[in-house]
Amino acid sequence: MKDYHFEYTECDSSGSRWRVAIPNSAVDCSGLPDPVRGKECTFSCASGEYLEMKNQVCSKCGEGTYSLGSGIKFDEWDELPAGFSNIATFMDTVVGPSDSRPDGCNNSSWIPRGNYIESNRDDCTVSLIYAVHLKKSGYVFFEYQYVDNNIFFEFFIQNDQCQEMDTTADKWVKLTDNGEWGSHSVMLKSGTNILYWRTTGILMGSKAVKPVLVKNITIEGVAYTSECFPCKPGTFSDKPGSFVCQVCPRNTYSEKGAKECIKCDEDSQFSEEGSSECTERPPCTTKDYFQIHTPCDEEGKTQIMYKWIEPKICREDLTDAIRLPPSGEKKDCPPCNPGFYNNGSSSCHPCPPGTFSDGTKECRPCPAGTEPALGFEYKWWNVLPGNMKTSCFNVGNSKCDGMNGWEVAGDHIQSGAGGSDNDYLILNLHIPGFKPPTSVTGAMGTELGRITFVFETLCSADCVLYFMVDINRKSTNVVESWGGTKEKQAYTHIIFKNATFTFTWAFQRTNQGQDNRRFVNDLVKIYSVTATNAVDGVASSCRACALGSEQSGSSCVPCPPGHYIEKETNQCKECPPDTYLSIHQVYGKEACVPCGPGSRSTQDHSVCYSDCFFYHEKENQSLRYDFSTLSSVGSLMNGPSFTSKGTKYFHFFNISLCGHEGKKMALCTNNITDFTVKEMVAGSDDYTNLVGAFVCQSTIIPSESKGFRAALSSQSIILADTFLGVTVETTLQNINIKEDMFPVSPSQIPDVHFFYKSSTTTTSCVNGRSTAVKMRCNPTKPGAGVISVPSKCPAGTCDGCTFYFLWESAEACPLCTEHDFHEIEGACKRGFQETLYVWNEPKWCIKGISLPEKKLSTCETVDFWLKVGAGVGAFTAVLLVALTCYFWKKNQKLEYKYSKLVMTTNSKECELPAADSCAIMEGEDNEEEVVYSNKQSLLRKLKSLATKEKEDHFESVQLKSSRAPNI
Repeated sequence: MKDYHFEYTECDSSGSRWRVAIPNSAVDCSGLPDPVRGKECTFSCASGEYLEMKNQVCSKCGEGTYSLGSGIKFDEWDELPAGFSNIATFMDTVVGPSDSRPDGCNNSSWIPRGNYIESNRDDCTVSLIYAVHLKKSGYVFFEYQYVDNNIFFEFFIQNDQCQEMDTTADKWVKLTDNGEWGSHSVMLKSGTNILYWRTTGILMGSKAVKPVLVKNITIEGVAYTSECFPCKPGTFSDKPGSFVCQVCPRNTYSEKGAKECIKCDEDSQFSEEGSSECTERPPCTTKDYFQIHTPCDEEGKTQIMYKWIEPKICREDLTDAIRLPPSGEKKDCPPCNPGFYNNGSSSCHPCPPGTFSDGTKECRPCPAGTEPALGFEYKWWNVLPGNMKTSCFNVGNSKCDGMNGWEVAGDHIQSGAGGSDNDYLILNLHIPGFKPPTSVTGAMGTELGRITFVFETLCSADCVLYFMVDINRKSTNVVESWGGTKEKQAYTHIIFKNATFTFTWAFQRTNQGQDNRRFVNDLVKIYSVTATNAVDGVASSCRACALGSEQSGSSCVPCPPGHYIEKETNQCKECPPDTYLSIHQVYGKEACVPCGPGSRSTQDHSVCYSDCFFYHEKENQSLRYDFSTLSSVGSLMNGPSFTSKGTKYFHFFNISLCGHEGKKMALCTNNITDFTVKEMVAGSDDYTNLVGAFVCQSTIIPSESKGFRAALSSQSIILADTFLGVTVETTLQNINIKEDMFPVSPSQIPDVHFFYKSSTTTTSCVNGRSTAVKMRCNPTKPGAGVISVPSKCPAGTCDGCTFYFLWESAEACPLCTEHDFHEIEGACKRGFQETLYVWNEPKWCIKGISLPEKKLSTCETVDFWLKVGAGVGAFTAVLLVALTCYFWKKNQKLEYKYSKLVMTTNSKECELPAADSCAIMEGEDNEEEVVYSNKQSLLRKLKSLATKEKEDHFESVQLKSSRAPNI
């Protein structure tokens, strides 16, 4: 081994450089060759050549090696190639490849897997880094597999000052389909380029993520390569000057730098394509063969055939090996699928247009007044339907290329053996479009069709069944997945768009990398697949249709949107107000389904929605609400929450409460930096990661949590796409708002509840998700108010299926009425009085009627009444004094006369009284009792007092006499 090697210096201003000798590491030597002028700076070698530094000439690579000339390639990942490094980031801490990583990230790194390198599976952020110095502009190219949106995968480039290059503006790598490799390339500028492949897993609960796989990293733009690369094991190069190595065929192998491949012993050994060694053939078992059903013959019989799984790797001649069971057993063929018929041949044929069949009888034309109910219903699996295909794919190798992934088995179709346990076994169903029945014109946003399948899984490992949907051949997205053993069940996916659809079922027995068939008995069975309203479908039955007024026979005409078919006349008739037309039943008035409370239907009777106005009768008081101010999308970011390893994330909700003619205005996006965008058009083909709904949710990863430049949005899901109704009650259509979810309202104003649901079902929410929004009057929170979730359910839901929101705002108060204010009367001033009107406190209403203007009315002043009162008081006082004096004076006179009378009687008994005595007048009766005569009334006395009469008035009083009766 030489003690030194040659390198070139950097080019100087004159375009020159020098070749210098550099001692190898850990070598101390002298007598190095003197520097010599090197090749010109723009010099490079062609593909298949390398620069021989000693002579500074380009030479061809020898056999067993290859060269890209001015590029380098990394296709061997048994270990991390020289120049690559891993850096793990957890939260805000960055650590190098040493053992000083924080707890939870010690084992987080990119892992070499032979043909590819695999990212970490946890929620740590790990970067795969490679630095390269380019003498001229070039590019970087790599292949990757990225199927799980629970991982953020980004590729970007920095310069030697750790600044991101302009070429990495779109650094987010696109998702790939399950089992498919994508490619990504970026232009590189001359100078130092630091390449970053960075992944961040977002683990919610215990859900594991599928790692990102990267292979075949190629970098073009280096000035030269001073050596050729040896062919990796399993490949060879048999000619000088090769720029690529060839793969060894099956049952051969090669070691590193091989010039040719070596054959295995065919009797006892085998190898896959591109193998580095031969493997001993094991004895055959039941896992090495499978059965198929032949097409039906003219007798209506099918044969059961047994075949070895190819390539056959087992041996039958060993003592404990089994033999292939005999083939040829005949069984009755299953009937044709609905919509197909058997015309006496060995296969089933679709019914002609306008006819129908249940699969057991001949096709018959639909009766007058009906039309075929087009679609597909596959429930018998003797042969694979014409619009379905099956395949096998493995992300790490090509073992199952060309194999069938699924096998028909009479009453079901099941997953096949595959090449190894981690293969993806793929089944595709292609449908060119969906449209409603002829007699129904589909309104925008309504259901056009649905696909339903019945399945079960039997697994002993970590198997997963994926159901994916591709629209217009643009991108395939996973709609739902099921892990582990699942009992027989049905799943339905609803179609809202008339487009070309490809539905895919992908089954993987295990996610762990292995090359054997330990879990070949783990399988999935699909018993039936039904697609309604398919464009090129067949009919198993007929449905009633609308007839034109001037047409006869069975000619059907399409009904306008929102019209049902009247049973008596088979004519189109519009649904009543505030009802919507059911897509599944258009015959009869019962096809018009009433909208929920507090809601109305759109003009085309396609959906129900709230127009933001609500009326409620309470204790003989009418409450009217106007929520139109809150009709714009309301947002809520609650949290933070943390994953099991401490990664911070938030739940971001968008709520489209009401209005907009039922249009779903709440939008949520994936993998974008501006997650608050609300004005994008939902359903646009340009936004494949956009979901539109009444209520939707995204998971937000803040920039400070993972060192990103901006927050990231992912896992956007629809919580509500159907409006149910609005009411003050807490229960509506099996949606119950638990009163202990939120604090009790401090006012007597009832809360108003908006109810929604999602039409999509999941494994955990078999009836779909539902959402309840409680609107609460709160005058202290003006404008858009505040949206919150229950404290006991910080994610907005406690079971993952029912979501609760409390929206407090002054705009949620009822409209003001005359019961919400009272009047206050002011003082009378200068003959006028003011009446003012003020709101009741606290004020629990908004808008509505306005306060009346103040009222001004005439009145008597206080001075006038004071004078009248003083006059009356003075007169009363004088009158009382006069009466007192009068009666006192009269009493004195009576006492005087009585005394005089007594004195006279005592002096002379025989003498008669004086003339002014009280003698009895002639003709009067003599009585012993006192008698009052000539008594005046009080009024007359007052009159005489006022006129000052001087006449004497006396009263006659008869006193009891002590004299003898004869006097």
